[in-house]
Amino acid sequence: MGQLVDGVWHSKDLPRNDANGEFVRKASTFRAFVGDDAFPAEAGRYHLFVNAGCPWAYRTVLYRAIKGLTQLISISYTQPAAGPQGWTFGEPETLLGALHMHDVYTAADPRFTGRCTVPVLWDKHSHTIVNNESADIIRMLNSAFDAFPGVSQVDYYPAALRDQIDHFNEHIYTTVNNGVYRVGFAQSQEAYEDAFDTLFETLDGLDTHLGEQRYLCGEQITEADWRLFATLARFDLAYHGQFKCNRQMLKDYANLWPYCRDLYQQPGVADTVDVQAIRGIYYGSRPPRVLPKGPEVDFAEPHGR
Repeated sequence: MGQLVDGVWHSKDLPRNDANGEFVRKASTFRAFVGDDAFPAEAGRYHLFVNAGCPWAYRTVLYRAIKGLTQLISISYTQPAAGPQGWTFGEPETLLGALHMHDVYTAADPRFTGRCTVPVLWDKHSHTIVNNESADIIRMLNSAFDAFPGVSQVDYYPAALRDQIDHFNEHIYTTVNNGVYRVGFAQSQEAYEDAFDTLFETLDGLDTHLGEQRYLCGEQITEADWRLFATLARFDLAYHGQFKCNRQMLKDYANLWPYCRDLYQQPGVADTVDVQAIRGIYYGSRPPRVLPKGPEVDFAEPHGR
């Protein structure tokens, strides 16, 4: 994907595997919060830069929709596939006139060094990046703007369930959300098989768990469900084929697949799932850049849960 070095774009990427061939994800750089003194919650002040196919950026697209924030927070989408300049907008986007995501990063820090990832939460007032960590951004979107008219008051991180949510988040991030990347980007047979076995061990356990209750923490949808959904929605479309997560498809699971459809069919969610963007990011970013026609995934099939 490439990187910036002292504000200059280089097409060579940072190393992302350790000595054993295991994929290692780099930590996000910008970690401020809306609600801090420097970044008060204000209507129209913030902007999201995202890629609709990326599961990390998708979390923020989803929360912007389900929390009713579309009138408060503007948004720019990159093209689905990355190119030699990383994420690109195809034509100058409307807020900064940026052609590429690395233009957004250098607008915030002309000497920035690192990968130019999505999502990015941008402050129009300070002309800088607030945060580029999806887990932080959705936590802000969950509650920081609740005082504004029209914003959903549903709390996806309720105090009574936070210990459970945090437990699921940590386990699912390591073995599923990032786990599919550990499978797909493994550079040794041992690393691949270890990540593969861990991924499906977790999916098997979640399938059993969801046979006993509707959602991860009971009868209420929480942040943990939405974070898992971002990966499950991409599983059959991309990870099963492109990332070699191919022991079975999601649709083969008795409970995980209906659970995924249940979440998809919640109000406002269906419009956030862009199947062509998902295919585009995973297949269009790598030679020969041919997008598959299948599989067909019917998220709208009745879930029966």
